[in-house]
Amino acid sequence: MRQQKLKAAACGLAAVITFSGMNMTAYAGGLSDVLPSAGVTLTLANNTTTVQTIKDNTGTSEDKGTDTQTIEETQKVSDMVINEPEELTAEQAAKEEEEGFKSLVIAQVTNYVNVRSIPSEEGEIVGKLYDKSVGTFLSEKDGWYEINSGSVTGYVKAEFCVTGEDAVELAKQVGTRIATVTTTTLYVRMEPTTESPVLGMVPIDDDLIVMEELDGWAKVNIEEGDGYVSTDYVNLSTEFVKAESKAEEEARLAKEEAEREKARKAAAEAEARRAAESAEQNSTASEAPAVTISGGSETGNALAAYACQFVGNPYVYGGSSLTNGTDCSGFVMSVYANYGVSLPHSSSSLRSSGSSVDGGLSAAQPGDIICYSGHVGIYIGDGQIVHASTAKTGIKISRADYRQVLSVRRIF
Repeated sequence: MRQQKLKAAACGLAAVITFSGMNMTAYAGGLSDVLPSAGVTLTLANNTTTVQTIKDNTGTSEDKGTDTQTIEETQKVSDMVINEPEELTAEQAAKEEEEGFKSLVIAQVTNYVNVRSIPSEEGEIVGKLYDKSVGTFLSEKDGWYEINSGSVTGYVKAEFCVTGEDAVELAKQVGTRIATVTTTTLYVRMEPTTESPVLGMVPIDDDLIVMEELDGWAKVNIEEGDGYVSTDYVNLSTEFVKAESKAEEEARLAKEEAEREKARKAAAEAEARRAAESAEQNSTASEAPAVTISGGSETGNALAAYACQFVGNPYVYGGSSLTNGTDCSGFVMSVYANYGVSLPHSSSSLRSSGSSVDGGLSAAQPGDIICYSGHVGIYIGDGQIVHASTAKTGIKISRADYRQVLSVRRIF
């Protein structure tokens, strides 16, 4: 399902975020307010101001634009600066964040709990609050919590949710701490210092999972491994799943079906053209490994097989050529382009393409897009992906679970 994001103020540095599954109380069968899963996201972002910066070739930075002043100009206006707020310490920021978490209502169910118009099972269903998803506490009445989540305001059964002190630690576990790159190209370093060697690079707007937050640095996960980015060049936020209204659900399902039908038609036309030019296309695949692909739709299987033809070709940062060099998102974009489908050249944007696959990796089919922290690949079945990995390895086949999966997206 297509994710939506809501930005709300939230301060601070979170401890190491746990992304693994957790033991949830399962409620199913016979409970009219607990029903199947999907959801969109709520984002709590740091209340900070970001100055646009550009990294230079040495890894240092310089401020650009109208915010840059000479020393003389700064001295002229220095007397006008009054009571500038002090920055919070890491400890203060963490405490403020925890205080904010106390006002959350977090669902603990198998799939979702209905949000009703009144605090009664007789009330109209106005939306769904999904498992591990989050709303804001408004009031409590007769065993029901009144919440606001996304565009939905209504009541959920308190027995299926937690709030207050109980929500603090749970929020840290169910939330995903994200660093969104704000500069054109950001260096990821092996250690939290500008003197450390560069491990890899990530483009503007990419989303990276934050594993730990240090003084001025965030430990993140990229294709080359775990490294560090300066927090001067990212926006930090915590993503939660939020409620979805009935109208939003209906509109999402209709839009996803229309997009799938459009993609299927484009893919069929492209496959027909490719079949007529098979001799020319096969000339690029002389070194391709023998891979048997099955288990998905006809189009998805064909796309996955086509993608595997380019295994062994080079990885080039920012590239999109399947033969001369491409990066991970360029690879996915170019493979799908050969099937008449236009996708963005951005791993973070691909997290919102197509529709979400309920069940994640366990329900993936050949042709699905597998999204990681700052990386994407194409599922080819049997628990494997094909992807443009690194400059060292090029395009290759890997286990799909070799890293934490953020999302699985289906186009066809």
